[in-house]
Amino acid sequence: MTTLTTARPAERPGRRLRSIGWHLLIIAVLAVLLYPVAWLVATSVKPTDEILSSLSLLPTRLAPENYSAALDGIAGIGVWRFFANSVLVAVGAVIGNLVSCSLAAYAFARLRFRLRGPLFAFTLLTIMLPYHVVLIPQYTIFNKLELVGTFVPLILPKLLATDAFFVFLMVQFIRGLPRELDDAAAIDGCGPILTFRYVILPLLKPAMVTTAIFTFIWTWNDFFSQLVYLNDPESYTVPLALRLFIDQTSESAFGPMFAMSVLSLVPVVLFFLAFQRYLVEGIATSGLKG
Repeated sequence: MTTLTTARPAERPGRRLRSIGWHLLIIAVLAVLLYPVAWLVATSVKPTDEILSSLSLLPTRLAPENYSAALDGIAGIGVWRFFANSVLVAVGAVIGNLVSCSLAAYAFARLRFRLRGPLFAFTLLTIMLPYHVVLIPQYTIFNKLELVGTFVPLILPKLLATDAFFVFLMVQFIRGLPRELDDAAAIDGCGPILTFRYVILPLLKPAMVTTAIFTFIWTWNDFFSQLVYLNDPESYTVPLALRLFIDQTSESAFGPMFAMSVLSLVPVVLFFLAFQRYLVEGIATSGLKG
């Protein structure tokens, strides 16, 4: 008993030091990760001359007119038009991925049909295929259909389950569900479609929310695809509109550009905070099951 009582006080300072050390390390890593965001927010309220000359994080003089200039629009187009275009593309991509990827995942995970294994393997192989490889064939197809310059090339592929990552995510989730649920639905007279609608789909909510969050964030921040297919400033999204702050005049408007960059982060942050709990649950369950 004496040995135990003397050992415990000696162990507690060591545990506390290790705990303090880990916390300090995590705080340091967090500070490094959040520094670009802090720099962006601070720069958005700096005067233009101070942005280019000062290395200090905090501004010496606040310039709220940067946000006024950003909200006034660019090249005669209101800023809300750009946000509306981004919302249209992002929401269309989310709906397309949720519908197509969930149906494809249910087919690969539950249904029995010829070449199911090779087709699923081919689907997974497309994850390793760079987007630039299929860009030219896709552009040629959409150009012949006279769809370049519209939002169709950015939304239509999502309706065809082209994002294999989300198909794999949902397949892993569905494989973790008990097959007795399908058998019970079959006894009640449900076919594959009704089983998916009333049994699988309600239980697939965490994986679908995860798909929705990642699709929204990736589509909202996408620049390359939108640059290729959108050629009219009236149809520009927020990432393309940010480029106009540099190209529209000989003098670049860095202040309003950083202010609009901050505004463009708001929808992504709000979307993430609204579904954060489902995101963690969907990733955890999809990774452990199957």
